[in-house]
Amino acid sequence: MVELRAADVISLDLITQLVGFNTVSRNPNRDIIDFIRAYLAGLGVEARIIPGTEEGKVCLLATVGPAGRPGIVLSGHTDVVPVDGEAWSSDPFAAEVRDGRLYGRGCVDMKGFLGIVLAHVPMFLASNLKTPIHLAFSYDEEVGCIGVRPMIEVINRMPVKPALCFVGEPTRMTVMTGHKGKKSMRVTVRGHECHSSLAPTGVNAVEYAAELIAFIKGMARRLERDGARDGAYDIPHSTAHVGRIAGGTALNIVPRDCWFEFEFRVLPADDPEVLFAEVKEYAERTLEPQMKAIDPKTGFSWLEIGAFPGLDTAVDAEVVGLATRFAGNPRTGRVAFGTEGGLFAATAGIPTVICGPGDIDQAHKPDEFITLDEVARGEAFVRAVADFCAREIL
Repeated sequence: MVELRAADVISLDLITQLVGFNTVSRNPNRDIIDFIRAYLAGLGVEARIIPGTEEGKVCLLATVGPAGRPGIVLSGHTDVVPVDGEAWSSDPFAAEVRDGRLYGRGCVDMKGFLGIVLAHVPMFLASNLKTPIHLAFSYDEEVGCIGVRPMIEVINRMPVKPALCFVGEPTRMTVMTGHKGKKSMRVTVRGHECHSSLAPTGVNAVEYAAELIAFIKGMARRLERDGARDGAYDIPHSTAHVGRIAGGTALNIVPRDCWFEFEFRVLPADDPEVLFAEVKEYAERTLEPQMKAIDPKTGFSWLEIGAFPGLDTAVDAEVVGLATRFAGNPRTGRVAFGTEGGLFAATAGIPTVICGPGDIDQAHKPDEFITLDEVARGEAFVRAVADFCAREIL
């Protein structure tokens, strides 16, 4: 096999420029979106900027080709995960090629795909497309698929909605037809503090949090033992998980305050709202009466941190057939991680699959990389999309 050189990858320069923007989710993404809009404007493509709920957070939506036809969405997010505390061999926001790999934060998740798409816009324009290609670039996917929501609201108001959507998350160019849904919650426990020598007269927020956490762990065991199954997933059942907790001030004080965060990741057969209702009912019917018998101000409060629907596209759907053809790979599967695909399908009603270059195992870690070979495979996929859109009408 002939090893690819950097010069053989036409999108490398754009990917490198995109990686250079520090778009960790806690930061604004306006600069990278302005860069993309200016690039498209230089090619004669007008892009719509869709403001988000936070200052400096925006989405970009652009159409190449005839606007009055449905078309294909190429979707990706501009934000990346933090690099804090990670030991990188090079500057994570200065992409560089070493030994057939491009290193940099976001090069695989998922600025590689964005750069590939943008590098092929001149080809889209030269192809005189019969079916339009829509570019849908979002923010804050990494913290709960937040940014794509206002963009989908705009898409839902379009006179002619897109027919299909390809989300370019890293799948090593294998078409993925589904992922689990997610619901994550923060629970705040309010107790009644007192000296630890008088513990029975207080309400220990940490202990009541622990009781509820043990209940959630019991649900996790039940889902694993008796729950719905889908063998296409690495973890073939829905899961419950507690990931963060804090509470108390000193050992000799019965703690008044505690909080913890938990999540459900669910198969389509399970409803996260039903699972959450079970947790809430246990807290309010079993635990709170014990707490309020000592102090009526005690109890639990709830805050949703994030939620997104799962994706469950039928393997015989048109979008799957086209994507496998474009990828040159007949295999399909399902991914463990969440994406914006579930929102495109559930909220916009657009048939969606996930297919993009790179390996998710390289994401979210020091020295994140994408191989040049994977970039080339992503470029071949986008060229196949363009070739189809130049010949066919959806």
